[in-house]
Amino acid sequence: MAVLGHGLDLTYPPEGRALRARMRERGGVLSEFPLGRPADRQSFPQRNRIVAALARAVVVIETDVDGGSLITARFAGDLGKTLCAVPGRVDSPASRGCHALLRDGATLVTGVDDILRELGEARDQAALPLPSPAAPAPEHARWLRPFAGGTAHDAESLAEATHCAPAEAAAMLALLEIRGLLLRRPDGRHEAG
Repeated sequence: MAVLGHGLDLTYPPEGRALRARMRERGGVLSEFPLGRPADRQSFPQRNRIVAALARAVVVIETDVDGGSLITARFAGDLGKTLCAVPGRVDSPASRGCHALLRDGATLVTGVDDILRELGEARDQAALPLPSPAAPAPEHARWLRPFAGGTAHDAESLAEATHCAPAEAAAMLALLEIRGLLLRRPDGRHEAG
C-alpha cells in the first residue's frame, strides 16, 4: 500500500512509475490530497499520520534526529502502535534518530523475525485483519461517540471532544475514514458513515 504526499494523478519521484503500477495492481495507492496537488515540505508529514494509522508497527531503519521518519514514529506512538528501530553506527548522523527512539523505549530489531516476534506472529503466518465497517472495533468507541446525532468534526473539534492532541485526532479521522466508519464532507469535516 502506498500513501502519497501529493494528488493521485501525479507520481513523485517520476522514477517510481513502475513501482506504482505494481502497487496499484497488487495492493493500493491512496492520497487525501486533491488531484494536481504537488508534493511539498508540508504534504509528507501530513501523509505520515495516515501511514502510522494504517500500520500495525512502524519500523524506523535510519534517520537523523530531525528526519521525517520521526514524525511517523511520533504519530505511531500517539496511536499506541508498535514502534521499532534498527540500531546503527554510533558515529553516524543517520543513526541518531533511531538511537533516540531506542533510548525512549522503541523495540530494538535487527531483522524481520524480531518484528514478527514483537507482533506475536510467526514467519509466513502474518495476518492483517481489518474490522468490518458494520462492526467497529471496541477501541474506536471513544472516537466515534462525538459523532452521535449527526455531529460533524474536524481534527481540532474532535481533539477537544476527546481530550487529545489535534495530531492524534487527525490520524484517527484518517483511520476511521479508511475503515469506512466516517465520511469526509465537502467542507473537510467528517461525519458518521
